Amino acid sequence: MRLPLLSVAVLPEPGDNAAVASRVLEAGTALDLGDGRETVLPHRVMEGHRFMVRPAAAGEPILSWGTPFATALRPLAPGDYVCTDPVLEALGRRGVQGLPETPSAANVMLDPYELDESRVRLGAQVSLPAGEQARSFKGYRRGDGKVGTRNHIVVVGVTSRSASFAEALAARFKGRTSETFDGVVALAHTEGGEDAAPNNRDFLLGVLAGCLSHPNVGAALVVDEPGAAITADDVFAHHRESGRGPLAALHATFQRTRGFSRDLDQAAELIEDWIAVVSGAERSDEPLTSLSIALQCGGSDAFSGITANPLAGLVGAELIRHGGTAVLAETDELIGAEPYVLENVRSMDVARRFLQKVDEFKQRVALHGHTAEGNPSGGNLYRGLSNIVLKSLGAARKLPREVRLDEVIGYAEPCTTTGYVFMDSPGNDLESVAGQIASGCNLIFFTTGNGSITNFPFVPTLKFVTTTARHELMPHEMDVNAGAYLDGTPMEQLVSDVFDLTLDVASGQRTAGEAAGHSQVSIWRDWKQTAPRPGISIRIDGRDGYDAPDAPDEERDAPLPGLPLGTPQAAPNPAATPARYTGPATERVALVLPTSLCSGQVSRLIAERATAEDWAGGAVDRIVALPHTEGCGVSSGANISTFSRVMTGSLTHPNVAMALLLEHGCEKTHNDFFRDELGKLGADPDRYGWASIQLGGGVEAATQTVREWFRTASPAAPRTPRPQVDPDADAAFAGIAVGLDARGELAEETAAALARAGQRVVDDGGTVILPAGSALLAQPQFRELLAEQTGEDPQEWRPTLAHGQQPAAPGWHIMRAPTRDWAETATGLVACGAHAVLVHVSGPPLTGHRLAPVLQVSSDPSTIAHVQDDLDAELAGAAAEQAATILAVLASTLSGHHTPESLAAGNVAFQITRGLLGTSM
Repeated sequence: MRLPLLSVAVLPEPGDNAAVASRVLEAGTALDLGDGRETVLPHRVMEGHRFMVRPAAAGEPILSWGTPFATALRPLAPGDYVCTDPVLEALGRRGVQGLPETPSAANVMLDPYELDESRVRLGAQVSLPAGEQARSFKGYRRGDGKVGTRNHIVVVGVTSRSASFAEALAARFKGRTSETFDGVVALAHTEGGEDAAPNNRDFLLGVLAGCLSHPNVGAALVVDEPGAAITADDVFAHHRESGRGPLAALHATFQRTRGFSRDLDQAAELIEDWIAVVSGAERSDEPLTSLSIALQCGGSDAFSGITANPLAGLVGAELIRHGGTAVLAETDELIGAEPYVLENVRSMDVARRFLQKVDEFKQRVALHGHTAEGNPSGGNLYRGLSNIVLKSLGAARKLPREVRLDEVIGYAEPCTTTGYVFMDSPGNDLESVAGQIASGCNLIFFTTGNGSITNFPFVPTLKFVTTTARHELMPHEMDVNAGAYLDGTPMEQLVSDVFDLTLDVASGQRTAGEAAGHSQVSIWRDWKQTAPRPGISIRIDGRDGYDAPDAPDEERDAPLPGLPLGTPQAAPNPAATPARYTGPATERVALVLPTSLCSGQVSRLIAERATAEDWAGGAVDRIVALPHTEGCGVSSGANISTFSRVMTGSLTHPNVAMALLLEHGCEKTHNDFFRDELGKLGADPDRYGWASIQLGGGVEAATQTVREWFRTASPAAPRTPRPQVDPDADAAFAGIAVGLDARGELAEETAAALARAGQRVVDDGGTVILPAGSALLAQPQFRELLAEQTGEDPQEWRPTLAHGQQPAAPGWHIMRAPTRDWAETATGLVACGAHAVLVHVSGPPLTGHRLAPVLQVSSDPSTIAHVQDDLDAELAGAAAEQAATILAVLASTLSGHHTPESLAAGNVAFQITRGLLGTSM
């Protein structure tokens, strides 16, 4: 039986020579193409992937929406699978069978788009027909005239150093809501944690300032950390200078000056006083001129440009007719679709500024050795988006043809106009959303093909899913089934229904994400390269291929032999399986590891539930999750190599008794990616558990999968008793790995004590790992003693380990540290296999690590006086006495007798570096 083409496929536009399979089509499927034409498929075609419906000669373009996205590598006949090398690789990694052995097409090169001003149409914006009455919604009108769709108190962490404090403070008020108060939430992020101002300073300040004056914020507590490169004063100054007007919300700055727990108590009193005031707000009828929608997509598939994006765009157009605003974003996901975006603009200046933002984005990623071709994720490729052109053509459908592009703004800049606005931002969903929120958007439309579960803490998100099958798979996470269009529901009916839903949600109706209670924040992350340098920068049009040219090993963070200082260093062998030395377990930890940022908070909620309900049945000491911001929306290459090393280092850490990986499902670094990476290390992937939020049917279904894994895996977990480390015994620290660092001023006696303690560990057969750039390596007394101990001239010292690389042999090691951000440094040290990290602090205390203990000691009188509660030991006396104290607290912790103060207080973090070449995409 021959199936009608449109019963199993979609043709985006009538003139296209390739169709999109709307279900998996097996080899041998007979199709009626219409006009008396027939074909039989020679290969299996995955759902969402394209196949030819008209012939194409070798070298001819393959079209979607009338636009070339690929070129035929050989003569193609109707029914031939349109597949490129990257697609075959992505499907092969997912284990898909029945595919062609060789590619049939090559991605088109992204020639720089040149604006033909003679063809630009300066159109009129859509408006209500005469006599039709404008709609309204019920919102919270603020003193500055803005209107909120929600009413929150927000704890704003100025830098990443404040993140754990903001989260812990908000957690104290979990569940404190009412009809007119939506709760206390944290704005916690990963930026500004180094000692110097970051390159993304303006972006960071823009987001924080925009959130302070956001209409959904009834009150904001801004948390400052002593010594941070970005302060609350900077945020308020940026707010004034950006023309945002006076702050209408209650607000205050909280300076961290004492211990973590004591500061939490004091800050909680401020929040408590505010709740009654903020709860007094009431909703009122408001015009839609006060409603601004962030148009966003993530986990896109081949149907995003056919169902969800057009639907979101048309509902946005309806809002604009009523006087509201829609804000489009994700600059790199419009590269290749420039002609479509500029079909209808307010002015030539708007068109030029849009292209300027595109060019600036290309240049920024080129400085890191990348092009826009690196944007599509593994999930995009798996679901039919074979390159950035197809992804962009679909993403651009959030801008309907009849809607005029009115304005272009920078990332997180205030949006001061109504209509349709483009905001510069990366394709990283969460980073992009943060900028849109800061611009003033008070509602989010998030379209997804795979089923992204993204939500923002204080702005409701309506999620549109592209197909009915995905909606049925994840009914509790999705709000709108745009796939109904493929099932026969007219688009006009869907637009009307979703517009009504939009006004209901703006008026207080909860979204699926709000009901689930999970959300995340990520700000456009810092980037390191700011000028062209030989060996790194490449052409911005992509003609130099997908891979960055060879950069120096140090900048690529390439693996090293892993031999300690004082040992002849062999040349690295990239083809060899990395040699790894791991010691005994000093704790039994169960790990729930998210494979990307979007499964991060869910993994944390699962770990907390698993702890409360003891899913492991006493088989482990702790159950932890390691939420982070990586794995998707970021460049590939060196950045992904370091990321993988940190992740697999955490999975194979000696204290991890059992571990499960939780994927979102559409990321670059999904479960199958990590199966391969673990195999490369010689680790058995079957030792680990695997769960998927999207493929598993949503958050609750994935949670039950994890629970069942704990039930079956716990009985087999090793139950070796915790070793008792006696510092007075011989070889007490044999096999133990310790990360060692110092922050702030360091007395000579203390430097000598740290060197002595480290040497004791090494003499016993253990390992000490110093981060490159550590203050210890610059301290004369420490350098002298370390040179004596290793027999190596300090001038010859070089890193022995890449960031997060496990040593091949015990001894003194130096780990590459691309940044001075403490959370990133600690994450790298623990991934190297450190059983514990010990750091001397002089000044503000540091965050701990979620997986391994971080011990903070100090001999500085001022530090001891101010943050004594956060210290694990006070050092005093001569170097020998201080070293004894260091070894005693280390031994006590490894033996389970002492819990680090940071871990006990919940002041912990896990943050993965982007290295020198990583950048948001």
